[in-house]
Amino acid sequence: MSPSNRASKNPPVTDEVVYNDKTYERVREGLADTLNLRSGHSTKGGSKQSVFYNPIQQFNRDLSVLAIRAFAEDLAVIRRGRHERRVEKLGRDGKKGTKRKRGDVPGHENLHHVNGNKRLERPGTSERAEQSNTSPLAESVEQTQVQDCSSPIISSTTVANPPLAGDWGTATSDPPHPNGHIEGRQSADGIAPNTQHEDGHNHGVEQNGSPTIRTPQIRILDALSATGLRALRYVKEIPYVTSVTANDISSSATASIKLNAEYNGITDKIQPTTGDAKSLMYHTVAHTKDLFSVIDLDPYGTAVPFLDAAVQAVHDGGLLCVTCTDAGVFASVGFPEKTFSQYGGVSWKGTQGHEAGLRLILNAVATSAARYGLAVEPLLSLNIDFYARLFVRIRRSPADVKFLASKTMVVYNCDHGCGSFSAQYLAQCRDREDKNGGKFYMHSLAQGPSATPFCDHCGFKTHLAGPMWGGPLHNPQFITKVLAILPSLDNKVYATIQRIEGMLTLALNETLFQESQQLSPSESGEATPMTPLDPALRDPHPFFFNPSILARTLHCSVPSDAALRGALLGLGYRTTRSHTEPGSIRTDAPWDVIWEIMREWVRQKHPIKAGALKKGMAGFEIMRKDRSNRQLEDKKQELRKILAETKTVQSLQAAIDAALFCLSKSGTEVEGNKEQDGASQEGSNGTQCHELKVNFDERLGKEAAGKKIVRYQMNPRPDWGPMSKAKVDP
Repeated sequence: MSPSNRASKNPPVTDEVVYNDKTYERVREGLADTLNLRSGHSTKGGSKQSVFYNPIQQFNRDLSVLAIRAFAEDLAVIRRGRHERRVEKLGRDGKKGTKRKRGDVPGHENLHHVNGNKRLERPGTSERAEQSNTSPLAESVEQTQVQDCSSPIISSTTVANPPLAGDWGTATSDPPHPNGHIEGRQSADGIAPNTQHEDGHNHGVEQNGSPTIRTPQIRILDALSATGLRALRYVKEIPYVTSVTANDISSSATASIKLNAEYNGITDKIQPTTGDAKSLMYHTVAHTKDLFSVIDLDPYGTAVPFLDAAVQAVHDGGLLCVTCTDAGVFASVGFPEKTFSQYGGVSWKGTQGHEAGLRLILNAVATSAARYGLAVEPLLSLNIDFYARLFVRIRRSPADVKFLASKTMVVYNCDHGCGSFSAQYLAQCRDREDKNGGKFYMHSLAQGPSATPFCDHCGFKTHLAGPMWGGPLHNPQFITKVLAILPSLDNKVYATIQRIEGMLTLALNETLFQESQQLSPSESGEATPMTPLDPALRDPHPFFFNPSILARTLHCSVPSDAALRGALLGLGYRTTRSHTEPGSIRTDAPWDVIWEIMREWVRQKHPIKAGALKKGMAGFEIMRKDRSNRQLEDKKQELRKILAETKTVQSLQAAIDAALFCLSKSGTEVEGNKEQDGASQEGSNGTQCHELKVNFDERLGKEAAGKKIVRYQMNPRPDWGPMSKAKVDP
């Protein structure tokens, strides 16, 4: 493993500073500085932490900054398009450049006076969201120039909402800014109506009869903030962020957040609050209705207890960021009862356990949201080191929620045998055409079971995993947007760029089997908005296999990655990798074809030693289906059927004679069949598995030379993990 596969070359910079007559250890990460009060030394060396800070998750924070930035830029593109269409429509109507009076505008009841100006609300926008590929959250995001990360964020003033207090906790933030803070709720489209800016205009009102461009407003909740490092970085590094609520249940953590906000000079945009995160989100839903554009959940352990509140407190079309660090629960079978109680399903035993864990978490998010008519769309789902990190878009769409059952699956896993698997979905969804040529969907129960209690390949017992999410894990257009940001970043600010690029490239390749197209610029060269995934779309080929596991089953040498990929590609199948497991292969080939390729690997390249496989072993049963024995096995089955159906001795003798004649010709037929080509279990041309011509072409399977990327990172230092849990103040 090359050195580049280890930790970042630019770890967080630490030094000592004196601030307010106290000595602190300053940690610089990204563009933010955090102060940790020195309070002795830990047993493992170094200073004790007064507030929990884990430098290991710098990759998590770097990725989160870029993901939220890409999400906000996409909203800006959507809003820019709406703004241009609105201006064009006003121009066609001949209204541009003229002052309109209340009586001149049909539906004038939707005109509101704001500081002497009029703002036109479209009829019905307060009652329902537009049914399109945009969301109501985009209404609050207007055209703006993306500033450099080192420049001040938002020009002269900031729109923010007062910290909440009362039932759920204590607000500890500074008083609101006299010019930029708006008391009470925002307007219907999420823009504070009387916000003043350097240009002297009220953004979002009518100027000379045409709509003006408003400052975008992205409000973020860092629900479990600790030192507030995430909140600090979101404000300083994402141009669209106008306010971040940094909440923690610990009063010492809240004091640290306030201290760090003062030290970084952004107290007007950071709102430190002390209280339970669930209570804060429920209070937001029940009393203020001022929902968040982005909610970030990064707890110690599972995020499941916060999901119900979070899906309700995020804006329609908003982003939910979820971290779960309990991989020992969601990615293993050591505690299936615990996994089910937390995530509503049981995990998977085997190398695919981490991908199954991602799908269990997504299922928990989706079922929590579905209760309130909210649909989820995974934009990016990653297994990283010891935790899972997901970015999910939440939209209010009861119609899309109906697809959840048909995208929820259980998996039959041959974990004690050959490692094969098959999926069973809980419901069916079929598209139909109405009398006008339009498309609608019919939902029905699924037929089951889709697999027998014993594996079709080795005869071992199978075990159930799930229920879990059976839809796509990523939106390829979102990944493309994040990757497009990377070339403009400074390696000294974002120390994990190499690993981000490698992992996102692998995640993008995982979408190879999805029908959606990659994001491409428009003909004019401008960015285009991200297209939501089809709500009915399933992941056509979830999970992967590991060649070393297959070779271990057959007790043979492991085929090289290029040889195995070349064999699959030569048969017309597609291959890629999984970001969750080094050495993995994702493919659209069925298991019958995969095992036939492995049997041919043994026959052509590396024969098994005599006696290596014995009766009762999974590999023994698989090798019995070798193509040299296929004709004999088929005739045996045919004779058994004849014996069961034949009633007279004469007919039985005739049937046996015919079978013996066919067996005498079988050698010639097998040799002829070996020359045929095929492409699937029954191939695109009807070829059977034992008739496939398998060629281990390493030149075909070798990846094209290109930029070297860091795909999988090794543990970069001792004590690599989630660290000890922080203690809550008494």
